[in-house]
Amino acid sequence: ARMLVLEGRVIGPWVEELRRSCERILAQQAGFVLDLSDVSFVAPEGVELFRTLRDRQVVLRNCSPFVGEQLKG
Repeated sequence: ARMLVLEGRVIGPWVEELRRSCERILAQQAGFVLDLSDVSFVAPEGVELFRTLRDRQVVLRNCSPFVGEQLKG
């Protein structure tokens, strides 16, 4: 399976850039893995994107405890 590795903060224009990248992958295959081990912060719109992706068979791997808590909400 394909895997994208994210780093830093998922905020502002990066949320839309990530959405576009994920849509391109999902157009070619069902599901893939997002490695979030180096993500330090996710803005609310990023959390919403991750939840939507998770519903579309994208596996969110290696979330920090902080990011994991954000995604539970």
